[in-house]
Amino acid sequence: MIICGVELTGSDAVVCLLNLDRGQFSLPECKVRKLSLSKNHTREDLKQFQAAFAGLMAEHRVDSVVIKERMPKGKFAGGAISFKLEATIQLIVSPELEVRLLPTALIKSTLAANPLPVPFAETGLKAFQETAFTAAYVGHMAG
Repeated sequence: MIICGVELTGSDAVVCLLNLDRGQFSLPECKVRKLSLSKNHTREDLKQFQAAFAGLMAEHRVDSVVIKERMPKGKFAGGAISFKLEATIQLIVSPELEVRLLPTALIKSTLAANPLPVPFAETGLKAFQETAFTAAYVGHMAG
């Protein structure tokens, strides 16, 4: 089962694919590390972002997308654009693709019960993908 972990920052969706097959994790080859929304944020821009994201998920046969939830208010609140991106991803119409939000508390409790099997530095991923990688891992472990 391939899960795509997503971290939304500003107008970017940082992605990381993680496959779990017979108890073994692997990182499928994926040249795309993030998808960006153009600066205008028009309806057409959102539709293009959605099409690009859906195309990437279909190309890599992703079963599930997990998005690290952002706070709606407070010190660590997500920006308005990131909430637009979240909605755009959630509204992808595909019977093959499940989209879930991962609350911070679930991420912390899952990692406490099931620590990462390999240090992030050994994955070969870019440093900015760490949160997306963790989200994908938690998506597998939390079911």
